[in-house]
Amino acid sequence: MIPIKVVGAPAAAPRSPAASALQYLKPGALNLTALPPLSLYIHFPWCVRKCPYCDFNSHEARGAFPEHEYLDAVRLDLEQSLPLIWGRKIHTVFIGGGTPSLMSAQGLDRLLSDVRTLLPLEIDAEITMEANPGTFEAEKFKSFRASGVNRLSIGIQSFNAAHLKALGRIHDDNEARRAVEIAHANFDNFNLDLMYALPAQTLEQASQDLGTALAFAPPHLSLYHLTMEPNTVFAKYPPVLPDDDASADMQDMIAATMTAAGFEHYEVSAYARPGRRGRHNVNYWEFGDYLGIGAGAHSKISFPHRVLRQARFKQPESFINAARAGNPVQEEHEIARADMGFEFMLNTLRLTGGFSPNLFGERTGMGINAIDAMLDAAEAKGLLYRDHMIIRPTELGQRFLNDLQQMFLAG
Repeated sequence: MIPIKVVGAPAAAPRSPAASALQYLKPGALNLTALPPLSLYIHFPWCVRKCPYCDFNSHEARGAFPEHEYLDAVRLDLEQSLPLIWGRKIHTVFIGGGTPSLMSAQGLDRLLSDVRTLLPLEIDAEITMEANPGTFEAEKFKSFRASGVNRLSIGIQSFNAAHLKALGRIHDDNEARRAVEIAHANFDNFNLDLMYALPAQTLEQASQDLGTALAFAPPHLSLYHLTMEPNTVFAKYPPVLPDDDASADMQDMIAATMTAAGFEHYEVSAYARPGRRGRHNVNYWEFGDYLGIGAGAHSKISFPHRVLRQARFKQPESFINAARAGNPVQEEHEIARADMGFEFMLNTLRLTGGFSPNLFGERTGMGINAIDAMLDAAEAKGLLYRDHMIIRPTELGQRFLNDLQQMFLAG
């Protein structure tokens, strides 16, 4: 899940379901002719150990964690959210973290049973769960598959023992390979996460990591450049990383290798075999809707005349208590009309193939002319290509994506 900064005052006292629905269905500044596809994100906040580069909402389990109480709270959260999404089907489900594969087989089965009881899922809904190699047990993953998970996203990060140690991962290179073997045995659809530009990593080592991953014939690969995020251990004690030229060489190597292997580079960090794009993440990048439940989860929910963002309480104990009290939402605000163009482009410009100009109107309730001046400026700088069928970043725009995205900030 991509973290989104939410600003706004703390949520007011809990409202009744009817009051919530009435408030958001009132006339507003936008005019959406149809609501976008809706996904469900479920956050599991615990992990074995916090990685030094991680800025996600994850908390070290330090032994046991209150799985039963947490799942009770997640169900309450979902029940309390239903008025916001009445009548809408769920197209994809993503269970992220933290390390959701720490959950017991019984806990995961109970969670997905609650989801099916409360929500209408598409018959072919993609149901993804994140998993870390240090938590792989063959029988547990057979149970996860039997419960309805049909796609895994495995946080390999590297197949190099020294680099795994530098990243603070709890697994070694042998466990990484074993995890992929277990995934292969139980799932026909899975993703491998790899990172590059790691501490002291050479181009040859990055190429070896990628070659090892491709040897397992994964349907999907996510390849992330290691970045120093604020409020992480690496930000406070930065390791020695490859310089910009070395990182660029790794990026070029990845692009060439993945193309030669028959993968489609469809999003900044995502490569897929034909027909194996990650449908949940594509919904994010196309500015679709998602209900996020669980500690620290974020939501984006559209109504005919407004688009709402929410964030849950981040600390697991605070979230559990708030859900029991009837309102786990800590922050909530509508996206202002002036910010809608930036919010849309922040997501869609990550798609290397771009988007149809019509999608802008469908997802924002505004005409594309609202961002014409910004589109013209980006096109003049060679960062963007557009015609009446498509708007997409150029190769230069992909290289300088942050600069391109910032051009759509409201002045």
